[in-house]
Amino acid sequence: DSDLSMRTLSTPSPALIFPTNSPGFQNGRSSSTSSSSVTGETVAMVHSPPPTCLTHPLIRLASKHQKDQANIDRLPDHSMIQIFSFLPTNQLCRCARVCRRWYNLSWDPRLWRTIRLTGETLNIDKALKVLTQRLCQDTPNVCLMLETVIVSGCRRLTDRGLYTIAQCCPELRKLEVSGCYNISNEAVFDVVSLCPNLEHLDVSGCSKVTCISLTREASIKLSPLHGKQISIRYLDMTDCFFLEDEGLHTIAAHCTQLTHLYLRRCIRITDEGLRYLMIYCISIKELSVSDCRFISDFGLREIAKLESRLRYLSIAHCGRITDVGIRYIAKYCSKLRYLNARGCEGITDHGMEYLTKNCTKLKSLDIGKCPLVSDTGLEFLALNCFNLKRLSLKSCESITDQGLQIVAANCFDLQMLNVQDCEVSVDALRFVKRHCKRCIIEHTNPAFF
Repeated sequence: DSDLSMRTLSTPSPALIFPTNSPGFQNGRSSSTSSSSVTGETVAMVHSPPPTCLTHPLIRLASKHQKDQANIDRLPDHSMIQIFSFLPTNQLCRCARVCRRWYNLSWDPRLWRTIRLTGETLNIDKALKVLTQRLCQDTPNVCLMLETVIVSGCRRLTDRGLYTIAQCCPELRKLEVSGCYNISNEAVFDVVSLCPNLEHLDVSGCSKVTCISLTREASIKLSPLHGKQISIRYLDMTDCFFLEDEGLHTIAAHCTQLTHLYLRRCIRITDEGLRYLMIYCISIKELSVSDCRFISDFGLREIAKLESRLRYLSIAHCGRITDVGIRYIAKYCSKLRYLNARGCEGITDHGMEYLTKNCTKLKSLDIGKCPLVSDTGLEFLALNCFNLKRLSLKSCESITDQGLQIVAANCFDLQMLNVQDCEVSVDALRFVKRHCKRCIIEHTNPAFF
């Protein structure tokens, strides 16, 4: 009831109210909760600036005691703003309700470069509308300071909420809407068309998103200026199950500046899609096609065209990949630092030989569930990749104590070793621990601790 009594038509500002049965959690911090007696859903309330002092009788009785303990009020404004900068969005809104001074400090533009909201019950469309309205007061219709919006896991986010962002945030550089499965292509098109500085886009888990492109109006208007290009460099489309080769072709043609691309579990992508990708996106440094079961050695031949630019590659559980594909990568991508080939059962010791002799700067390698890799493959690894820091051999049936000891004796900088479900003895694990002092060993041997 007290929240409702604060509603006004003047100077709106939001305070995010959480139901008692759904605790807020922002930016890795758990937040206190309050509830509304009128509705069971999480909403964005509108209120006026708080009065300078509180007049409730019970609060008046404790005011002298509180005055003695209110040391925080003695801090200068710049110190208060520094403290507020560590608060998540919902807590910052609550701070605006304490007193008039805190209200003014909470809405300092320097604190609103980022909006971070999460929660399945949050009425995110309304929250974004109220927040952007308040942030647009000094610069009508646009939030010039807002650069980052993170609304991960907000299942109630719809195209309307994304359209609000597109209309009000022309300086947006980073947008994360992972797990918001109700948004569609059209809303994403609006954002990338109206936010020309957008560089980081995470739509993982948004199964309705099957493409990234400019709107037709933006293409007609802007093509003379920048050739229909989008400035996105980081794109995460993990679990966008309906993304197909044609959609990837469109993405590649519009997002030619891509350096980081993650297509994990985009199960409809094939080698043809990767061919389109390599025609336009020649600057990719990190690429993941894990669990894309139609990717084969021909796809790796296309990826190898990235040559020395490629530093990170994940092909986990791509069952059609063999030594032939690994040889393409090894021959052309000599500066590869990270390779995840877990579950690629066609890789053998021959593939390991090609890889380790050409990619000597490998720092992280995952060849778990590769039953054809044996101690011979580990010997090639140990004799060529001295900078190795992370190695996963989980469920490698052909690995024995000998291979493990060769690795430990040569790779002194090893920091993580996974030998779960491998037939290795306690003596071999102790040997690793003696030679690699900082190594954390993940194992399933109850005798070693």
